[in-house]
Amino acid sequence: MSDSQHPVRPTDPRTVSELAEAVHAGLPTTIADLGALVRIPSVSWDAFDPEHVRRSADAVAALVEGTGLFDQVSVSRAPIGDDGALGQPAVLARRAARDGRPTILLYAHHDVQPQGDDADWDTPPFEPTVKGDRLYGRGASDDKAGVMTHVAALRAVREVLGDDLRVGVSLFVEGEEEFGSRSFAEFLAQHQDDLRADVIVVADSDNWSTTVPAITVGLRGNVTFRLTVRTLAHASHSGMLGGAVPDAMMAMVKLLATLHDDVGAVAVAGLTSRDADHPEQTEQQLRDDSGLLDGVTPIGRGPILSRVWSQPSITVTGIDAPSVANASNTLSPEVSVRISARIAPGQTADDAYAALEEHLRGHAPFGAHVRIDDVDKGDPFLVDTSGTAIADATVAMTEGWGEAPVQTGIGGSIPFIADLVRTFPEAQILVTGVEDPDTRAHSPNESQHLGVLHRAILSEAILLARLDARG
Repeated sequence: MSDSQHPVRPTDPRTVSELAEAVHAGLPTTIADLGALVRIPSVSWDAFDPEHVRRSADAVAALVEGTGLFDQVSVSRAPIGDDGALGQPAVLARRAARDGRPTILLYAHHDVQPQGDDADWDTPPFEPTVKGDRLYGRGASDDKAGVMTHVAALRAVREVLGDDLRVGVSLFVEGEEEFGSRSFAEFLAQHQDDLRADVIVVADSDNWSTTVPAITVGLRGNVTFRLTVRTLAHASHSGMLGGAVPDAMMAMVKLLATLHDDVGAVAVAGLTSRDADHPEQTEQQLRDDSGLLDGVTPIGRGPILSRVWSQPSITVTGIDAPSVANASNTLSPEVSVRISARIAPGQTADDAYAALEEHLRGHAPFGAHVRIDDVDKGDPFLVDTSGTAIADATVAMTEGWGEAPVQTGIGGSIPFIADLVRTFPEAQILVTGVEDPDTRAHSPNESQHLGVLHRAILSEAILLARLDARG
């Protein structure tokens, strides 16, 4: 990835030193506040209690209010579509810029993924537990540590620079990112003036390691949907009719098998890849990061990081079918799966969805009936690395971490970034984060490395100070 074209001066050493002292002194409070947020099971999916998300939003709002820096702090919800449904509560705060200083928008999200099976966790998923240099718990990293990075950086900046900041600060802590940010576009439309900024920091990404930071400059898009295959009007006896009548599970398995070729590369015509240079990653590092079992081979073609940054992928993330415990000798009439496709930068989600739909309908075996619904789409994103903001962030992260950041891609998706770009086309986007290769976001035993949290807070505080000092 290319270097910034705007080298800038180092930050005032005294300011860096004072911010470092303030961040270090505040770290115990930061960790305690993070633990309190982790205890709130703020899963934003429809099947979970929305009261937890409301409690989480209120807790975040109290933390933001406690910084004492904002002219206004509120909890707000926006509609989803035209049916009157409301999205999950988000926290919004604003401090106006003065003396010609820029405004920075700090984004994170306070909702979390479902914990899955508690038995797969070594510690209770919503009981924050420190082991060694990591804090374990659902949302400890993704993205409640991102929330606390903003809060703690603002606390440190206020302690060092005082109340009379000139840099404008907006803060937006979303409540439904893990469920597709379904009210995001409407929220932007309702609060466009409050969210308008020159620089936008999205604290929801990865770092190269626990000692080397990263700025994410490429993100895959996503297309997710429910795929239903139906072959029978009703269930039938598998002994009486098996071998002559195709059941829905058989048809589904055959259809899903057409999505990949023999080496596991995506085999859907019309899904594209991006040609780019990638840092080298060894197969052993992939095995260590993913927990790939002995004897199981990686899938796909090309450099490993190309496969996860610049090529499409398709994953079946859930299935509705009779459970093993409830299995009977029956031909299933209908089976549904949830498909999650990641889209390479350079292709729109709409085009990718059209290719997937055409493939699935065209490859349905035995004339099986195919239905696709509950569709979510998000476009990929490439960061413009030529702006001054990425140069400032590079200096701030180098000073905060003691190592220069790597410019990376990421296999995951942050679909709402495309909405931000459409709404604020002049803003410079910085995608940072507090995760590392061992975080296990979305998985059992998610954790936050506390050293990474410390350095991320300091880096953001330095960036805020740099913007405040800019004439």
